[in-house]
Amino acid sequence: MSAICIVGTGYVGLSVGACFADLGHDVACLDIDEDKIAGLRAGRVPIYEPGLESLVARNVAAGRLTFTTDYSVAVPEREFVFIAVDTPTGAAGEASLLAVDSAAVALAPVLSEGALIVTKSTVPIGTSDLISRIIHEHRADGARFPVVSNPEFQREGSAVQDFLHPDRVVIGSADAAAAERVAELYRSFDCPVIVTDLRTAEMIKYASNAFLATRISFINEIATICEALDADVEVVARGMGLDARVGPAYLNAGLGWGGSCFPKDVRALEHMGSVHGAHPQLLRAVIEINRDARRSAVRKLREALGSLRGREIAILGLSFKPNTDDVRDAPAIEIAHLLAGEGAHVRAYDPVATAKARAVLGRSVAFADSAVEAATGADAIVLATEWNEFRELDWTAVREAMRGDVLVDGRNLYDPARMHELGFHYFGMGRHALAAESQAARLLADQV
Repeated sequence: MSAICIVGTGYVGLSVGACFADLGHDVACLDIDEDKIAGLRAGRVPIYEPGLESLVARNVAAGRLTFTTDYSVAVPEREFVFIAVDTPTGAAGEASLLAVDSAAVALAPVLSEGALIVTKSTVPIGTSDLISRIIHEHRADGARFPVVSNPEFQREGSAVQDFLHPDRVVIGSADAAAAERVAELYRSFDCPVIVTDLRTAEMIKYASNAFLATRISFINEIATICEALDADVEVVARGMGLDARVGPAYLNAGLGWGGSCFPKDVRALEHMGSVHGAHPQLLRAVIEINRDARRSAVRKLREALGSLRGREIAILGLSFKPNTDDVRDAPAIEIAHLLAGEGAHVRAYDPVATAKARAVLGRSVAFADSAVEAATGADAIVLATEWNEFRELDWTAVREAMRGDVLVDGRNLYDPARMHELGFHYFGMGRHALAAESQAARLLADQV
């Protein structure tokens, strides 16, 4: 088994470190955030990720997983050093490399001979070469260390499963021996291993995320056209997805994409293309369509209620997707902000993301302890995140608690005909204007 250091204990670094430890490796997780490391040492996992808390606890107890803020403790004698720090969006849409640069400078004097640097963070094309130069320049002995790009493809909400059961492993390096050493870490995985050059490996990650974001924006554009032409996007998507050339994944119309990956990665790729002479017109449209999808929920509320000033609006779900507490670039956060800006009184509920949403939204939004509490006295409800809890919600009780009857189903989670029967004025995303006809069409599609 190998000695591994993970620099960064965010969604990627912590899950990667815990998973490597569970595979039997000796893993030291390093972060400069003293409060976060103190919490991890005390058994407090700072993010909600199914299965991660028990994974961390098990491997800490086994002595395979440790946490520190000290580079001189975590790095020496480690065979592999994974850089998994954040690369947030900069002022011009670029991916900021401040944390990557800082990590490389700090690593340089404490790396042991034979150590291998691996970039897990999603980084602009050419960053691995930059890391190599930074470390070389900050070494007193001028030593050079091989750098390997090994991008992650873990989805928040299923990060542990995605790491342990990947579709593929991508490894990029100019050093064949270094690439082989990293590939050996994944030898127990039953999946293709793609070995390529550094820049191609870095691009695979960006291209993958940009393509998935494009699929979502595409179906949301189709949803908008369906609304204009009185068609049902749910049946359209099913008809498309049954075509083997298309497939059903990422064809769910709704409020669009958010989180820590798609927004910053699409913007970063658009920025890279622009500054290097390309014309990434498609990526710009993908971003614009995603923005419009969020704002369509506010437009639907305005059309149904008239002026939003003084109206009571409930938002169900605050995280950008189910099974995570991540509210970064979440559609619900922008919708809440827009509603508050128009004078609405917003009350929100989320099963796990309330604390992080409160830190972002502050006093502009009131927070409830249940969906029914959020709906009590509301003129309208926006379903923003498709948590399983909301799939099983007692909508009769919700309707009775409301003052009004408007429901904007931002994830097309519910049957329009059923919600109409319960007394709701229902708005889906690209759903058929005639709920009964929509239901009949979907039933017929299911029989085909």
